[in-house]
Amino acid sequence: MNNQALPIPDFFDPDKVTDVWRVPYQEHAVTARKWAVRHTIPCATQDQNRVGLLLVDVQNTFCIPGFELYVGGESGTGAVEDNRRLCRFIYRNLNRITQICPTLDTHQAAQIFHSLFLVNAAGDHPEPYSLISIDEIEANVWQVNPELLETLALDKAQAGDFLRHYTQTLKACGKYELTVWPYHAMLGGIGHALVSAIEEAVFFHTIARQSQPDLQIKGGNPLTENYSILRPEVLTDAGGRGIAQENRAFIQKLLGYDALIIAGQAKSHCVAYTIQDLLDEIVSIDPKRAGRVYLLEDCTSPVVIPDVISYASQANEAFHRFAEAGMHIVQSSEPMAAWPGFPA
Repeated sequence: MNNQALPIPDFFDPDKVTDVWRVPYQEHAVTARKWAVRHTIPCATQDQNRVGLLLVDVQNTFCIPGFELYVGGESGTGAVEDNRRLCRFIYRNLNRITQICPTLDTHQAAQIFHSLFLVNAAGDHPEPYSLISIDEIEANVWQVNPELLETLALDKAQAGDFLRHYTQTLKACGKYELTVWPYHAMLGGIGHALVSAIEEAVFFHTIARQSQPDLQIKGGNPLTENYSILRPEVLTDAGGRGIAQENRAFIQKLLGYDALIIAGQAKSHCVAYTIQDLLDEIVSIDPKRAGRVYLLEDCTSPVVIPDVISYASQANEAFHRFAEAGMHIVQSSEPMAAWPGFPA
């Protein structure tokens, strides 16, 4: 396998990473096939060591300035710069990446982390970025919107029990308190789509390596948050009945790669939770497998809302914990062959 970095196609324009546009699929398909021949890029099925690239929620809603939950990070340009680096990384390493697995955060309006779901005695909904604690639920400050009970297949008593159970479970597990997020990643909306420049790079990889990407949908269950692609935050209702399931098939797929590279948004939430769930699986099987995981630190940023809240320290603490467990913190500009233990 040629370990030299490949050139970046002329059509890639880093200034367009902030824009939303239509990828010229047919034109790029022709270019990608010629590119593969010119640079002797083999089909992915010929890879002796299978390398997966997990892209967590690289969607307009998180990555484009002015969209609903733009992840500016501490610099204010976090996701934009992350995606410029990420596109370059994909193009330079087309011949090393076996398959790309993008996740898609996928929501509708009536979900537990959106304002519509909750209401107080005055009939008001919580503001975005409100943190809903178990104490507030027990004090009946917030309840499930009664107008949604039929949609949610709950009666009033069930709804109250569930909300208490849900917030108690988050607290017991050491999770973030229930956060009311702005409406985002709305199914069928423009914010739900992959960033155009990333979609373009993924498509180019698909054609050049003849490797279908594995897009993973998460977050559609109205009764639970789903930061991690591997499992929702809460799996049961107050009576212990299942309301959601782990993504066991995808867990096994990720564990099957000889090397797994992870990037995306946001470092403090969906990226960190996904990595933690993966690490828990690894530890239960063989802790040494953590050495197969590579975290592109310069292609992910934490949630920072100026003058409201910053999760930067939590994100950094999580990545420090992952490194201590044996995962590798790497930079996209570094040659993959120089990464510790990376398969030849």
